[in-house]
Amino acid sequence: MPSAASVAPAARVAPVEAAPMGKAENPNAPAPAAGTWALVKTLTLPGAGAASLDRRGVLYLADQDNNLRQLARDGQPLNTYSPTQPGHVAVVEAWNQNSLLVFYDDRQQVLLLDRFLAPLSEIRLADYIDGTVRTATLAPDGLLWLLDESALTLREFDPQALRVVQSTPLDLIIGRSRPDFRFLRQYQNNLYLVDHTSGIFVFDNLGNYRKKLPFTGLDFITFRGDELAYVSGGQLHFFHLYDLTERTRPLPAGLDATTVRQVLLDDQRAYFITTKGVSIYQL
Repeated sequence: MPSAASVAPAARVAPVEAAPMGKAENPNAPAPAAGTWALVKTLTLPGAGAASLDRRGVLYLADQDNNLRQLARDGQPLNTYSPTQPGHVAVVEAWNQNSLLVFYDDRQQVLLLDRFLAPLSEIRLADYIDGTVRTATLAPDGLLWLLDESALTLREFDPQALRVVQSTPLDLIIGRSRPDFRFLRQYQNNLYLVDHTSGIFVFDNLGNYRKKLPFTGLDFITFRGDELAYVSGGQLHFFHLYDLTERTRPLPAGLDATTVRQVLLDDQRAYFITTKGVSIYQL
């Protein structure tokens, strides 16, 4: 089996193996417990949008009015941020320990907040980038990764110096395909770019292309421990980032898979963001 550092050319994808039947899972891996899902709470929030979990399990969620809501692990409200001007929240990223990123795609603006939802800085990307940014994420070192859709380029941006640090052209990587980029996230020293059409492009933390994972039709992915997770075909899929194996778990009974927009996982709970609100389950 190839190592996790092996490179798959853009025309091919990195191999994935199904987890063997009867094989004992790594006891140290944070895998969901077997059995049925235990519903903790359901929150009615029609029109819920982008969401993210921080390292403490606090949930950050955009509502239909593009206000940002901060919720405790059990769903209790903590804080709310209301923007001074209207805008569509396309991305919320809370994994960084020092700040929270909110990306408004219609305004082409990045807002950085602290953990109490107090503004730290606002960046009008159009002042520094000629193209249109489709999606963005916040790296652990405080730099921003931006997908410049106009130029088909992955850009690293310094929000302190207000300049592009480096750029990675994607035209040679994607070949003749017509990409439909939906999501960007840095996790464990790798950067994951979700293309709805052809799969997940994986780069290192310097923007160098490594491989492509063959998971198509996705709008969003999440991570838990050493696994990447996503919803597809009415199941929750887990892909091990280093063993390169995949396992699945049926979605909770009564949860309509067609309404699920996003799933977020921490050590103990799963948060399903649906068209009706948030459903919290014990793993």
